[in-house]
Amino acid sequence: MFIITKKVPRRKLTAALFLFLLTLGLFGAGLDLSGDIQAASATLQTLPDPTGICTNGDRVAYLEGFGWITGAEPAAVEELLLPKSFGKDYGDYLDLQSEQGFDLEAYAGKTVKRYTYQIKNYPGLQENIWASILVYKHTVIGGEVFCNQGDGFTQGLPYPAAQ
Repeated sequence: MFIITKKVPRRKLTAALFLFLLTLGLFGAGLDLSGDIQAASATLQTLPDPTGICTNGDRVAYLEGFGWITGAEPAAVEELLLPKSFGKDYGDYLDLQSEQGFDLEAYAGKTVKRYTYQIKNYPGLQENIWASILVYKHTVIGGEVFCNQGDGFTQGLPYPAAQ
């Protein structure tokens, strides 16, 4: 029979005991963090996949994945050359894209296509509501919903009730 001993500094022992008691206290208090993690995971899983967007049907399905009802065909298709350097004029737009998980600066200097669809189910508004998505090599790299009438507005792609 062998007995092995090791001297542990009091400071490390106190820190380990504190962490153990803190962990025990959190779980003993009934705090269940797994529900928050599962809810966040479910939210991320419900977002449409921005890759493999090759056809009009793929683009419409992508927008429908956010809860939008669109026209069957795009109202406009444009080829855009993104600037090589985004100036401060693009700040709000880049922030909107970043909030949705898009990084337009990674595509600086690239030519992309913008597909614009009419939105038919915007809450409280019936006309002049549009959704645009920016597509580069079959991947959505940006997008927004906007109104170009009156004072207008621009928002992210998720349906307002989902935000």
